[in-house]
Amino acid sequence: MTNPGVAEAPQRILIVRLSALGDVMMASGLIPSLRSRYPDAHIAWLTEPAAAPLLHEHPGLDEVIVWQRPQWQQLWRERRYGALWRALRELRAQLRSRRFTLALDAQGLLKSALWAWLSGAPRRVGLLPREGGQWLATERLVPAKGADPRIGAEYRALARHLGAADEAYRLDLRFDQATHRRALDALAGRKVLPPFAVLCPFTTRPQKHWFEDRWAALAERLAMHGITPVLLGGPADQAAAARITQAAPSAINLAGQLKLPESVALISHAALLVGVDTGLTHAGSAFRIPTVALFGSTRPYRDADSPRTAILYEPLPCSPCKRNPTCGGRFDCMRAHTVDHVFATAQQLLAAAP
Repeated sequence: MTNPGVAEAPQRILIVRLSALGDVMMASGLIPSLRSRYPDAHIAWLTEPAAAPLLHEHPGLDEVIVWQRPQWQQLWRERRYGALWRALRELRAQLRSRRFTLALDAQGLLKSALWAWLSGAPRRVGLLPREGGQWLATERLVPAKGADPRIGAEYRALARHLGAADEAYRLDLRFDQATHRRALDALAGRKVLPPFAVLCPFTTRPQKHWFEDRWAALAERLAMHGITPVLLGGPADQAAAARITQAAPSAINLAGQLKLPESVALISHAALLVGVDTGLTHAGSAFRIPTVALFGSTRPYRDADSPRTAILYEPLPCSPCKRNPTCGGRFDCMRAHTVDHVFATAQQLLAAAP
């Protein structure tokens, strides 16, 4: 790892973190860290369309640049190579016109390293670079694995590498008042009054899921104690959410009915969040609301950097298996989380909240 001098502060900074939603949320702490270290810098973030709504309204960013990757993939499938080449040249020219002095490859993949390199920034820091992207960086940062148990540990290391104080790093999600109002109007339209609990059962891998019957039982338990359960998710989660709410009539199903900014903003108003390893669960920790995070096949952090987050994880000889489950679909690690234990943990967090 190179230890750069800090005599001259970079004035034009590009953060490259393209996806996924949870990782963009965990990397959001780079914004206050960089602002504290370089208060007058122009800070831009390059991302993909799915994650862009998390960043567009952030006052700490001067610019959000979107790589329209799905459109490029469509051009490739249609063999419109000329149009694809023109799109690449246009985005490269857009990046070059900003005259970035520092590019941060916060994803560590070849595609992210390539964009950092194409930006023309003379200083390019690669975080955990791989896939050959390390050869496009001028500095490589490889934090010791497991040395920092906190959420977003690798991004915290990147911030420190750039001279930011450790305490400046915090997950930082911002939305304007109009976004908050739309989120609350969605609740009002369903006649939901505080307190309400957000349930986040959905993510991209089945081995990270808790079981639908347990979500339904938890929802009814919360409702019996005067807390309205509200399910959040995307359009692809609507069928599963409908099954849960059919088994739990007290639950309010908003899966697929809110855009991403409204879903995240709604979490900031909740009395409680219970979720699996997904971006919306990380948002509960970011907003410092009582949060119960259910981990099994993954455990991306041991400390959510929030005293109101409880991480439930039952280690088994096979866990965390990440993308390679060996249990034949039983998902024993998630089965270890009982409704009684999850509810009791939620009660403890609620009792401790002011």
